[in-house]
Amino acid sequence: SLKMVDPTLAEMGKNLNEAMKMLEDNQRKVEEENEKKYARKDIPGPLQGSGQDMVSILQLVQNLMHGEEEEETSQSYRLQNVGEQGHMALLGHSLAAYISVLDRERLRKLTTRILSDTTLWLCRLFRYENGSAYYHEDDREGLLKICRLVIHTRYEDYTLEGFNVLYTKQPVIYISSAARAGLGQALCNQLGLPLSCMCRVPCNTMFGSQHQMDVALLDRLIKDDVESGKLPLLLVANAGTPGAGHTDKVGRLKELCEQHKMWLHVEGVNLATLALGYVSSSVLAATKCDSMTLTLGSWLGLPAVPAVTLYRHEDPSLSLAAGLTSSQPVEKLRALPLWLSLQYLGHDGIVERIKHASQLSQRLLENLKNLDFIKTSVEDELSSPVVVFKFFQEYSNRDQTSHAAQASTIQHPIISNEGHIYDTFNQWLGEQLAQLVPASGVDVVELEDEGTCVRFSPLMTSAVLGTEIQDIDHLVDCLKMKIPVLTSTLQLREEFEQEVRRTVSLLYIEDLGWPGLGVVRYNYHSDEKNDDKQEKELEKINTELLKKLNELESDLTFSLGPEFGGQKNCVYIGMVTEDLDVSELVETIAATGREIEENSRLLENMTEVVRKGIQEAQLQLQKANEERLLEEGLLRQIPVVGSVLNWFSPFQASPKGRTFNLTAGSLESTESMYVSKAQGTGSTPPPTPTSSLAKQRLPGQKAFKRSLRSSDGFSETSSISHCDDLDKVDQRAPNLSPGQEQGPLERERAEEQKEVVQAKTDTEDIHSDQSPPDCTQAEEQASQR
Repeated sequence: SLKMVDPTLAEMGKNLNEAMKMLEDNQRKVEEENEKKYARKDIPGPLQGSGQDMVSILQLVQNLMHGEEEEETSQSYRLQNVGEQGHMALLGHSLAAYISVLDRERLRKLTTRILSDTTLWLCRLFRYENGSAYYHEDDREGLLKICRLVIHTRYEDYTLEGFNVLYTKQPVIYISSAARAGLGQALCNQLGLPLSCMCRVPCNTMFGSQHQMDVALLDRLIKDDVESGKLPLLLVANAGTPGAGHTDKVGRLKELCEQHKMWLHVEGVNLATLALGYVSSSVLAATKCDSMTLTLGSWLGLPAVPAVTLYRHEDPSLSLAAGLTSSQPVEKLRALPLWLSLQYLGHDGIVERIKHASQLSQRLLENLKNLDFIKTSVEDELSSPVVVFKFFQEYSNRDQTSHAAQASTIQHPIISNEGHIYDTFNQWLGEQLAQLVPASGVDVVELEDEGTCVRFSPLMTSAVLGTEIQDIDHLVDCLKMKIPVLTSTLQLREEFEQEVRRTVSLLYIEDLGWPGLGVVRYNYHSDEKNDDKQEKELEKINTELLKKLNELESDLTFSLGPEFGGQKNCVYIGMVTEDLDVSELVETIAATGREIEENSRLLENMTEVVRKGIQEAQLQLQKANEERLLEEGLLRQIPVVGSVLNWFSPFQASPKGRTFNLTAGSLESTESMYVSKAQGTGSTPPPTPTSSLAKQRLPGQKAFKRSLRSSDGFSETSSISHCDDLDKVDQRAPNLSPGQEQGPLERERAEEQKEVVQAKTDTEDIHSDQSPPDCTQAEEQASQR
């Protein structure tokens, strides 16, 4: 075993529990006595009493970390890739807390050694000679402190006069339009400067990358600011833009900054490649800048390690005034997690992780080149740490000539509607890939010229997620499966729109933000003047329509749309495949909607007729009771006398009940039931119009599918006419009468209303065990249909 120099550190873990237990025992005795004398009711629950044990607290932390059960898989996947190098970083935080309690002199020596070692190692690893380092938690904080350092340097009286010197000569900070969102505003807010001090430099429009800063335009902007009495202060360049991962022309920008005595700060993910043996010239030029920010935590997969800003400055007093250095030894302990982790990984381990990320991006880029309908946007075809791609059908049916002239790189569609549709489809594609291959770390990014794209930046994710080559191959396989779905849906969207617009009862809803075939609403026509009632009826019909469509055996997804921002009372249809029969789908939606509307109206009319029938039955029964009193006489109504009189001279009277005929809508007498001892079926009702929800399909074939082998979309085996469908249905159910062709929904509602009417109108309880002839058989045959 290793022998520790500090015996307290060696025995800390062994004696900690015993020492804490002794302290807690003495303290609890005092607390219990005080608690009896005085108790507060406003103390939060977890803090009440004498405290909780360590196991309960750790269990609470574990529950908070994992959250819901469905999220445990993704969370555990992230946690299992921390690795031993991550444990070293976590140990650094614990050791920093312990070291902070050492005596002042020993603490000063230890923190100075840790800080100097870490700074030297980072400067050597990333080719930044004679640099100082500032360690910070927020990756923007380093740039903020650099801005303060430059202000102190360029304004000599700033320490004494403050903002007064800035008012006489306004400073200007230049950032690229491709920089991360909100960076300029955050700097101005923290520095107390107006937003007019921030100048956004556009990117190239004619020559070069559209994500690189336009150097010529920047030169003109600086000269204009100098002529207007402003002071160009600092330029923020990118070695890997947050969106596409492109690198500015750092060499030319450095020359421009030296010409105007400006400070050059560089940040970006491509700075990680400075640790490799081969570095591109554009990134290598960043080693000559005045400062750079490194985010080693994501590059090397180290949790909770600080970001580092390396800078060169000769006046330590100004660095102290700007907050880049501190006289507090505890502040210097921020470098301890990095100090431990860098030693554990070594130079080979650091290079291996960065090289592995570059190999992953190169593997994906090579596979994307062979895929149709996929366009990439990379800075260097041979080596690009960030890969951005999108789905784009270059030759569209609507405008083949305009798209044929476009270049092989990503070009945003000219037609605005097409641009929105492609953005929506790529948003869906990115979300699907991230869900199917979570280890890849792909995400969705919005670029100014290309629109919505899918981004793969392994330097920011692979070390944390543990991405391997097989994950990239799996990602490409999933992408190959999604491309036919995207192309088919994009091609069939227009056909679906035309079919819906030709259908009278349907209304096409244009929603460019929906990734799918389209949005449709069943257009309910009513004479009702009450808008609220009509809106409720519309919602009821479309909700029932959605339920019916989901009950069909098909590969389509029908939903109410997105949770936020969607249209009300609509049916949203998701992604489709090329064998979709659009005409059958639209016909089914219209027929199902009409059936639901007719059933709804039938039920409303039946309810009104039943209500009037009950009122009429009550009047007739009341009149019949009065006639019965007149026939029996007054003596028969007296309790005792009436019984004796009925015994000597029985009064014969037939019961006069009432029954309501739902088919005829009329009120009838029940005398015929007592004569025939059975309930009459009445006249045969007219057939209720029903829809054929799907065409005749082969066994195992799902709805809305068509064969692609013949030109008209139907194969010889499945091209059956509508008349043949009806004949086959009739052959399967030859015993059904026209009155029995009602759907199960109408029959069930009619039976319920019939029972209610008979219960209210009969004067005596009539129990009949006989059901209508062939009722059970008709229901079974209808359900089979």
